[in-house]
Amino acid sequence: MSKPIRLAGVVRESIVDGPGIRFTVFVQGCPHHCEGCHNPETHDFSGGYDCAPEKILAEIKKNPLLDGVTFSGGEPLCQAKALLPLAQEIKKLGLNLFIYTGSIFEKLIEEQDPDVMALLQEGDFLVDGPFVLAQRDLTLLFRGSQNQRILDLPQSLAQGKAVLAPIGQ
Repeated sequence: MSKPIRLAGVVRESIVDGPGIRFTVFVQGCPHHCEGCHNPETHDFSGGYDCAPEKILAEIKKNPLLDGVTFSGGEPLCQAKALLPLAQEIKKLGLNLFIYTGSIFEKLIEEQDPDVMALLQEGDFLVDGPFVLAQRDLTLLFRGSQNQRILDLPQSLAQGKAVLAPIGQ
C-alpha cells in the first residue's frame, strides 16, 4: 500500500454507516453534488488531506470490537485505485466492507472501469444511487433517500444484476 487516499476524515466507531460497529472512511471529492447532501464539505476534490492507507489500517487494527469498515464520502469510487489495497487488507482482517456510491450499480457494470470493478469485488454491501432530497426518508436504515438500495455486492456481481441485501430493506 503506498498511494495516498484523499480524506475528508474518519469516524473510528460508527453505528449509522452499516451494520454493527464500523470504522468509516470519508473520502474527499464527489462529482454528484446532490441537493441536500449530508456531507457537502466533501465535494471539493482539492479539499481534505492525503493519508497513507497504512495509517488508516493501523487505526482499524486498534479496535477489536469492529464488525467492519465503511467507505463513504465524497465518492469512494473516484478513488477506487487508492482504496483497493486498503480494502484487500480489511478483508484479510475478517472485517466486512460497506461501500457508498452516488452511482447506480447497473451503470457501473456497464462501464466496467477496471479499478472500480476491482474495488467492488472486495465489498460486501453497496449502497447505490444519488441522494434525492425529494425522496429523503429518515426512517431508512443506512441510507438517506428512498431511491437508494443496499445491495449484496458478491451476489450482485455474480449475477450481473442488483441483488438486494437482507439488511435495512
